[in-house]
Amino acid sequence: MRTMNPTLTHLDGRSQLRLERRFAHSPAKVWRALTEPAQLNLWFPFDVEIELRLGSKINFIEKGGTEPSSQGEIIELDPPRLLAYSWFEDLLRWELQTDGDGCLLIFTHTFADRAGAASFAAGWQVCLDAMTEVLDGQPIDEATYAGPEWRHQMAQLHEAYIDALGLSAGTVKSNADGWQVRFERQLTRPIDQVWARLTGGSEPAVGSRPPNGFTTGAIQAGLVTAVEAPDRLEYEWQVADCPAGRVRWELAPGAGHGARLILTQTGSRESSVQQATALTAWQRHIEHFAKKIVDE
Repeated sequence: MRTMNPTLTHLDGRSQLRLERRFAHSPAKVWRALTEPAQLNLWFPFDVEIELRLGSKINFIEKGGTEPSSQGEIIELDPPRLLAYSWFEDLLRWELQTDGDGCLLIFTHTFADRAGAASFAAGWQVCLDAMTEVLDGQPIDEATYAGPEWRHQMAQLHEAYIDALGLSAGTVKSNADGWQVRFERQLTRPIDQVWARLTGGSEPAVGSRPPNGFTTGAIQAGLVTAVEAPDRLEYEWQVADCPAGRVRWELAPGAGHGARLILTQTGSRESSVQQATALTAWQRHIEHFAKKIVDE
């Protein structure tokens, strides 16, 4: 599966994901798939109760449920061209443009969790694939969207969006006391599986050397200073065998079904020359690890 011409922008602590999809159907027909529950509920991740009126509430019901689990509100409405509404704390906007004998859907999702953007993009691509089947009059085969092979394809699609949206890079912050390199990376495996692969089956302890999965050859690792399996590991890093700062790995629930990795390396002002090395080394290490666990 290919990515859908994605872009990701950031402003005032919010991120906006934009995806495009061309349909070989008129805007009026695609509009019905966007707004009529009989069609919408076949491809949207929730069942939806909607009244097409500016300012009206939308009920979102989990599949198989009977009561709304959340509500949204229609904030833009221009049939059959534009529909936008809130969904949890996010904003979904659907715009249709005539394109030859079909139409172009421009979809934007605005949210706070930048690191979850690839998971959102992969999920929406699956939804729009199902929407295409609805528009083409094809039955939705739920078996297509389940099983090990499908999960592997989804993990590959997630990693493709990581690359397309530029989500693998870390950040550097400096202050009067020193500096910090930080990576926040959504992974495709749950926390316990990620921890097991990082430790290699050998559980770390305070005072021991960190397992190889937590280290990179470009940064001299000292001894483990704190560990809370399967969520956190910290150790000293060194320059010429002298303590220079701390490396901290944290695993937490993330977007989708995978773990959210947050890696930080801190150092003193005297070790600031190591910032660029740390930024490059950890990006390569995390990328290699993230893509490796997709194929295991």
